Amino acid sequence: MKEKVIAVKTVLINNLVAVIFLGLTIVAIPISGFSATFIINDILSRMARNCFLVFSLILPIMAGMGINFGMVLGAMAGQIGLIFAMDWNIAGIQGLVFAALIGVPISVGLGWIAATVLNKAKGREMVTSYILGFFFNGIYQFVVLYLFDSIIPMHNKALCLSRGYGVRNTVNLDPVRQVLDNALLLRIGEIKIPVLSFLVIGVLCLFIIWFKRTKLGHDMRAVGQEQVVSNSAGIPVEHTRTLSIVISTVLACFGQIIFLQNIGNMNTYNAHDQTGFFSAAAILVGGATITKATIPNCFAGVFLLHLMYIVVPRAGQNIFNDGNIGEYFRQFIGYGVIALSLVIHAWRTKRADEAGRKALAGEKD
Repeated sequence: MKEKVIAVKTVLINNLVAVIFLGLTIVAIPISGFSATFIINDILSRMARNCFLVFSLILPIMAGMGINFGMVLGAMAGQIGLIFAMDWNIAGIQGLVFAALIGVPISVGLGWIAATVLNKAKGREMVTSYILGFFFNGIYQFVVLYLFDSIIPMHNKALCLSRGYGVRNTVNLDPVRQVLDNALLLRIGEIKIPVLSFLVIGVLCLFIIWFKRTKLGHDMRAVGQEQVVSNSAGIPVEHTRTLSIVISTVLACFGQIIFLQNIGNMNTYNAHDQTGFFSAAAILVGGATITKATIPNCFAGVFLLHLMYIVVPRAGQNIFNDGNIGEYFRQFIGYGVIALSLVIHAWRTKRADEAGRKALAGEKD
């Protein structure tokens, strides 16, 4: 009996963030007043548009680089691809494919630059990738605000600012709006399931499973566990880390395109701002750490985080008669979960180090 209690306690501690979110959500659901059908439809839509972005974080974590906040570079590349697709008026699935073809080489280049910088900042990859996002955001703003239609020609003048150059603050994505979600839509009563979107996510899951079994996947896992030993074993550490960031950036490019086609419009200048932040929050809510992340962590995290985003704002509005309370709580939860996860990780690492020192001291005695 005592062993079972200890086992349950261990599971709760290891999944503390997920347990907290689940508890808050269970309390908030009845207070929100939303119907089960509305919640199910909304959570399915959110999972279809957000999972791909969250999955892009797995490989850098596996390579020991922590949360890749620099995934926003891939999101910027995807947005540039969508701007070109709308400029050429390419609609439907073809528009998404065209945007991806434009975004991939850009994201590969940005990912390589980011990886080069991160290899110079070993041990500080997360904060460095976060700052890189701000740096490249300035370059992105310059490109879309000044270079489009002044140096980079544009055919659709409706996309330009009134001054004659630069892209409008909001780009209408009607030609590709929810084309992936509606291409193969399954209806069960009032519930809508975007089958094709989930099939695309399923293909990505199969790719990650396959990739982990390849030599490069084993090399990434080895580098993530111990870089010095990996280098001694002949594994090209920096090259392996670079590939993990480049692949992550390309996946983020695809993920942002999927995300925005679901939304149906694009805020040109800040649609990418919170991409890394919310993706990091989601994967950490699912039970991942900065050293280990799995496919179930991604699905669980997106489900729990966005279920809370659905019910908590309305619950806050119903309790306090103020809709702003729910929105403030949404931001608080997002930042809080990242901070809590990092604190828990540091605490576990410290405990493991102390246990290791005690074990060594015991052996010497």
